[in-house]
Amino acid sequence: MGSAADDSRGPTLKDLPDAELVARIVDSDSAALAGLYDRFSPVLLALIRRVVGAAGDAEEVLQEVFIQVWRQADRYDSSRSSVSNWLSLITRSRSIDRLRKLQVKDRTAQAAFAEDPRLDTSPEGVRNVLFLERRGRIRSALDELPEAQRQVIELAFFKGMTQSEIAEGIGIPLGTVKTRTLLAMKKLREALKEDLRELL
Repeated sequence: MGSAADDSRGPTLKDLPDAELVARIVDSDSAALAGLYDRFSPVLLALIRRVVGAAGDAEEVLQEVFIQVWRQADRYDSSRSSVSNWLSLITRSRSIDRLRKLQVKDRTAQAAFAEDPRLDTSPEGVRNVLFLERRGRIRSALDELPEAQRQVIELAFFKGMTQSEIAEGIGIPLGTVKTRTLLAMKKLREALKEDLRELL
């Protein structure tokens, strides 16, 4: 009897219905979150890129989508939509929010340069200052993360490594890298919530 129960868990996670994965996420099952990520991330990333464009921003939006899934899985109602439609709605909303923020940042940089040309010879210089300020604040937030989560974030964002490269480089499963990244991003968003409009 025990072996039958075991067989219904981890090894067959990829075969579970979408709604069952969401139900497990409600119970804080990080493996279910990683399974949902593996199942839907390619399609959702393509959707984000159609809206946002920039690859780097698209990856960040994808992380935000699954952080929201982790935090709000209990809001999913299978009687109202499929999991794929629910994820698509979250993704569209996050993508549009990011696009608006990018447009605001560009307008802010252009306005700052117009008011004081001494800042730099181009709006790009203003954006660089904003980037450095953001990086410094994120650095402080990173120091508060558990070592394992901080490691994957640093390798991804400061070393430019893909999740597959991180998994191979430090010798852990790819699913573990994805889960640590999602949990770390959740904590960073909480730590930086006061500055979120400026930072993201």
